[in-house]
Amino acid sequence: MKFNYTCSDCGQRYPIQPELTVCPSCREKQIPDQPLQGVLEVKLDGEADRNFEISDLLPVPPQFFPSIPVGGTPLWQPLNLRRDLGFENLYIKDDGLNPTCSLKDRASYLVSAFAAQHGINEIVLASTGNAGSSMAGIGAAAGQKVTLFLPATAPEAKLVQALQYGATVHRVDGSYDLAYDLALTYCQRFGGMSRSTAYNPMTLEGKKTVSLEIFQQLMGAPDFVFVSTGDGCILSGVYKGFRDLHHLGLIDEIPSVVSVQAAGSDALYRAHQSGLFEARATQTIADSICVDVPRNGRHALNQLRSYGGRIITVTDSEIMTAQSRLSRSTGLFSEPAGATAFAGLLKIKAELPPSARIVILVTGNGLKDIATASRGITVPERTIQNLNDIN
Repeated sequence: MKFNYTCSDCGQRYPIQPELTVCPSCREKQIPDQPLQGVLEVKLDGEADRNFEISDLLPVPPQFFPSIPVGGTPLWQPLNLRRDLGFENLYIKDDGLNPTCSLKDRASYLVSAFAAQHGINEIVLASTGNAGSSMAGIGAAAGQKVTLFLPATAPEAKLVQALQYGATVHRVDGSYDLAYDLALTYCQRFGGMSRSTAYNPMTLEGKKTVSLEIFQQLMGAPDFVFVSTGDGCILSGVYKGFRDLHHLGLIDEIPSVVSVQAAGSDALYRAHQSGLFEARATQTIADSICVDVPRNGRHALNQLRSYGGRIITVTDSEIMTAQSRLSRSTGLFSEPAGATAFAGLLKIKAELPPSARIVILVTGNGLKDIATASRGITVPERTIQNLNDIN
């Protein structure tokens, strides 16, 4: 298999090298407070059969990956939900069972291997929480230094995770977008490989592996995939995996992808309606998808339009309801961002064929943000010493 970079805007091809992040030509057109221009994708050329090894479709040789078991997450068959919702072919892809409990491990794993391949030992990024704790954990397994810029509002569990793994954490008095800019400036001033989403092409490429696994587990492509969306990087990664499968002749068409945004952080949805990305302060309980400017927004929106995808929004109330229902009907405890995808299914379920093969992508474990989950439950105030105290 041969690999190179292709610009998602102008189509220019480049050799893969660590100092190249976004397209040199298109980056000159970058506008402040707008999504990245010139996002680079890994283009593969070659052949593969249905029994391919996922590592064969990645641009870094296996010997550079750290010894931590990323991927291979289960595809649940939620019998209670199938019965209650009337979808006999409903599945849940549980990426909260990755080593640091989120899908972001897929991107961190490939970034770590790419850095190791090129002798780079410091990886720098901004994160709302999951990408940071993920890179810290994967970096620890690889013996790499991780420098993280994290908004002060990030859930405590994600901060503790990153520190426990040994990352250098700079807490930012401001939004994720400020943290993103600081991380890029740090790399320019002090060096290191940027892992910030979309800016490093390996983040998109690593996330595509979730689609490759879904294909292998279903022995084919689903009809619909529901994906919670903030920056648009996971959404584009999902598309990239299915596009590679289509390019290799292993599937006949790209599944219908439903992008689900929180109503309080809906820049991609608004741009889909108006054609313009307008910077706006955001607020949602789903911290993992809370961004003012979706850095991969242009690229993600182009794919939604090119492949007939759909984008919808759900309220925080709908997210909390979905989180609770998912837990109580399946035993899967998802963080709010992961439950956002399920909330999207609940919102448009009447529009989908009962026989459709549907995959809900759950991107993170609920223990990453128990403060939000606690809003939807009632903790008993009374304590007891014996059974007579129950009544």
